[in-house]
Parts: sequence; C-alpha cells; structure tokens
Amino acid sequence: MEWNFVFLFNSVMLGVGLAMDAFSVSLANGLNEPEMKTGRMTLMAGVFALFQAAMPMIGWVCVHTVVQYFQSFEKLIPWIALILLCYIGINMLRESIKGGDEEEESDDVGMRALLVQGVATSIDALSVGFTIAEYDLLMAVVCAAIIAFVTFFICLGGIAIGKKAGTKLAGKAGILGGVILIFIGIEIFVTSFF
Repeated sequence: MEWNFVFLFNSVMLGVGLAMDAFSVSLANGLNEPEMKTGRMTLMAGVFALFQAAMPMIGWVCVHTVVQYFQSFEKLIPWIALILLCYIGINMLRESIKGGDEEEESDDVGMRALLVQGVATSIDALSVGFTIAEYDLLMAVVCAAIIAFVTFFICLGGIAIGKKAGTKLAGKAGILGGVILIFIGIEIFVTSFF
C-alpha cells in the first residue's frame, strides 16, 4: 500500500464504520447523563477513540506475530461484545427502574463501566488488523490515528444528541439507554453469523 488519497479515504471510512457502535453507546450515555459537562464528554469520546485505535493495532500486531492464535480467538469476539454490552445495559436498566424519580450521581457511567464499553464496542475492530496487515508499521499507526480522530468526533456528536434527548425524556432516558446497549450487543452477535 502506498501513501495516497485511497489510503486516507479507506482509513476515514474504517473510522466511520468502526465508530457506529461507539456512537450508539455514546448516545445511550448522553441519554443517561443529560447534564454531562464538556470535560466528561471529551473524556468519554476519548476513551472510545483510544480503544478504536488500539484494537486495529493489536490486530495488526497479531497478524504479524501470532496469527494462528488470533484466528481461534476471533470466533469469541461477538460473544464477548454481547456479554459486555448486555451486562452494562441490564445494569443501566436496573438502576433506572430501581432509582425511580431520584436523581443520583451514581446513575452516571463510571470509569470502569466506560472502559468496559470501550472494549465492548471496539473488540470487533481487532479483525481490522487483518485488513491493514499489508501496511507497514507507520501506515498502520497513521490509520489507527485517523480511526481514533473520526471516532472521537462521532462519539462527541452521539453524546450531544443523547444529552439533548435525555433532557426531554427525563426519567425514561436510562431505560432507553440500557435497551440501546442490549440491542447493540445483540446486533453485533447476530451480524457475526452473516
């Protein structure tokens, strides 16, 4: 592969495609926290961007080192995403239903849950390492950086949209956010068979 417009375009499109799950989860997080501050929005989008960049690089390293082990792990990716997203979604649903009308800070997505979301939404990006296997190390890093950049801004948009809708939905936002996360987990799982 050479440095040209096609490389840039493919990297941006990979970023857009990979960011869709993170966008949906960001939307759910914005619904869950309609009063989220800008710094927290930036942190959240940054975590998703970091994981979306790291996973293709991990996949690239696997392709160049331990391909035979990675191929057997690849079958587990949809299961891992399903379990992680359903776990977070069910917890969000439970907290929203249990909490009633009370507004508590504990409803906010904690750092641990955010990291789990980052892994769950980006784990399918490991297989992108196979797609970019023909790139040398520098090109792979640049591609991962472009994916991170695109993901960051897509996630910021998702959080902002979720916050706006979350303010309007008030008490039902956490329930909707939980349902969205569960749906994304099921969607990743089901589409892995096609």
